[in-house]
Amino acid sequence: MNTAAAWMAARTAGAPAALRARAEEYLGQVPEGGTTAARLAAAARLALGAVLVQGQERSAALDLLAADSLVTLALLSQAEEAPAELERFAADLVHATAA
Repeated sequence: MNTAAAWMAARTAGAPAALRARAEEYLGQVPEGGTTAARLAAAARLALGAVLVQGQERSAALDLLAADSLVTLALLSQAEEAPAELERFAADLVHATAA
């Protein structure tokens, strides 16, 4: 298990299994390297992209929840790793997902 996956697993132990598994799937699609926060943010963008493709299909709900949880985890990780950079990281995340 890589560092980002281990970090995420430690913080999502009480989350619903289906949500945890879906978020892990997206994290698994992100190449190794970079900070945990950056990898989680990249996974969140992948999940959000899947939601946009699915549109209003009911199956998009789990991906939307996964995207939300991955963004939250990315922000938490950034706050733990480099709190002084949290504001910039959050702004970059918003701009990246809006593009």
